[in-house]
Amino acid sequence: MNDHAHPKTEPFSNAEKDPADWTTGDQPMTGAQASYLQTLSEEAGEEFDPDLTKAEASLRIDALQEKTGRGVKR
Repeated sequence: MNDHAHPKTEPFSNAEKDPADWTTGDQPMTGAQASYLQTLSEEAGEEFDPDLTKAEASLRIDALQEKTGRGVKR
């Protein structure tokens, strides 16, 4: 196996990378994250925080998906 594989050929997507390791994780969450997070927050009966970073939003989405059952793969 090549230790210096090209990033595009790696089997892992950026979506699988730990949000703490994201180089843009401290930027404001994206519009898509905000929209989905607001929906999940409403379904879970939890407060939506519009000031989360990309990384924080990703972690919050994961937690709320687990709580609402939306993240369950069948």
